[in-house]
Amino acid sequence: MFEILKAVLYGIVEGITEWLPISSTGHLLLLEKLIPFEETSENFFNVFDVLIQLGAILAVVLLYWNRLWPFALGKEQRKNNNDSVVRKDVFILWGKILIACLPAALIGVFLDDFFTEHFYNEISIAVALIVFGVIFILVEKYVVGKRTDRIGDIADITLTMALEIGIFQIIAAVFPGTSRSGVTIIGALLIGVSRQAAAEFTFFLAVPVMFGASLLKLVKNGLDFSGNELAVLIVGFLVSFVISLFTLRFFIGFIKKHNFKPFGWYRIALGVIVLAVAALNF
Repeated sequence: MFEILKAVLYGIVEGITEWLPISSTGHLLLLEKLIPFEETSENFFNVFDVLIQLGAILAVVLLYWNRLWPFALGKEQRKNNNDSVVRKDVFILWGKILIACLPAALIGVFLDDFFTEHFYNEISIAVALIVFGVIFILVEKYVVGKRTDRIGDIADITLTMALEIGIFQIIAAVFPGTSRSGVTIIGALLIGVSRQAAAEFTFFLAVPVMFGASLLKLVKNGLDFSGNELAVLIVGFLVSFVISLFTLRFFIGFIKKHNFKPFGWYRIALGVIVLAVAALNF
């Protein structure tokens, strides 16, 4: 039962931190250090981490189904007076998403194990949290706060812009703790994308990126677990899914009225906490 409660806690943390630009990796690392799973096999946490991410992805797919599904149903065709079942605008959107995913995907496929081995530690993650927290504050103060957004809608993002945003994702692939959503949003803001469009494009990018990374880890680790372990996996998955639904709605509502500075300050504070935990371990 205690392991189930831990799964609930991990699912809540994943569901919140995966979509906010505050690094789910940093938070899960702290949880893993402070409240580790104890009655589980050696590879359990690797698979658990993957499945709670899949729960978070499913929330995006559900909330944005009408914007991500590329085929029109009969009712929608009649509404738009269109005989075509193909939604060209959605196919164009997926083209932008896939182009933006390519840089990080190539890095992840060939160098994922290397970067995990060398950079998945408290010090590296704490530094990434603090550095990109400062960058968020500076970008909001000196870039976004002094300009009129050129791109107010995802439809206006060009293929070139999508690739530029994708290049920023390489940073997240290389350095755990930077936050995939965080660096993607920063990249989008720097090239003139509005806060809401940057956040939504980040959500959409997560679907193929996280699904591919999760599938890769599942292939490596398999699903050979006991009944109790499977129960913990299912609970974590479901909790992450439900919490993500609320987090995604909250985040979009928040940035319509506020900027990203609070997340920058939060990252800095969390980075300091991670450094303190690392110092205590030493």
